[in-house]
Amino acid sequence: MGRFSLPRAARLLKPGDFAALRGRSRRLGSSHFLAEFAPADQPTCRLGQAVSRRVSKRAVDRNRIKRLVRDSYRHVREELPCVDILLIARQSAKQQDSASLRADLARLWQRLAALKGDSGTGTMRG
Repeated sequence: MGRFSLPRAARLLKPGDFAALRGRSRRLGSSHFLAEFAPADQPTCRLGQAVSRRVSKRAVDRNRIKRLVRDSYRHVREELPCVDILLIARQSAKQQDSASLRADLARLWQRLAALKGDSGTGTMRG
């Protein structure tokens, strides 16, 4: 696999994984996304996404947001601490262009990466 691939092991796939994360997570917000994260049971960080119909009734809009998130995550996942992340899109994400969403995600990833030395267990300001 390439350096920027996104294997199945790097994604939250099962409903049980999402439920376990929601029960023990901490939150970190940005302008257009909310990240819920918790220390991972796996040796790698994993990403799950939630882009609901509240964000947009059109599937094409929701899928565009999800593609942007996946692409952004692929490039930074090696820099992130070993945590499970549920990224939830806010309603404002639909109106933003791709460059704005990428910039917002970059800021969010930086804040999560700052936890790496902290092992995801310390306090986070933000």
